Amino acid sequence: MDYCEVLTFWFDEIERKAWFRKDPAFDRALCVRFGDVHAAACAAELFAWRSEPRGRLAEVIVLDQFSRNIYRDDPRAFAQDPLALALAQEAIARGAHEAVTRDERVFFYMPYMHSESRVVHEAALDLFAEPGMEDNYRFEERHKAIIDRFDRYPHRNALLGRESTEEEHAFLQEKGSSF
Repeated sequence: MDYCEVLTFWFDEIERKAWFRKDPAFDRALCVRFGDVHAAACAAELFAWRSEPRGRLAEVIVLDQFSRNIYRDDPRAFAQDPLALALAQEAIARGAHEAVTRDERVFFYMPYMHSESRVVHEAALDLFAEPGMEDNYRFEERHKAIIDRFDRYPHRNALLGRESTEEEHAFLQEKGSSF
């Protein structure tokens, strides 16, 4: 499969609300269509895509976003986060993010938002401070506040087999604590 198929699907074929909505039918359809591509990305077999900024972007989307759909409610949803982040960091260091549209660029930045590192979230604030990304910036601020408070995302604890603290349990009961 060519990386353009991933980008066409993500940016042209589906509605934007599908990006962040829980929808089992969408998750199944994405898995059927892109399951093999996802497996190849997880095995670092899509390295040829990295020669082009948009190819790198497609690989990051497959690892970061598709993982969350294909493995929803499964620890594997987060298993590719380190690779997606490393690829995004390298792309940004090389200026690849400047070669794509603002809407596309957001997905170079999403692995930063998904990280459980305070250092990475500091960088994320700078990235999302870009004009036109005000909504994303507000979401990043909310994500960073959780990491600053807990050093992790408490809503992942049960899925990842991590013991939640009393403070985390209380937080998870608060309105708006989950995304």
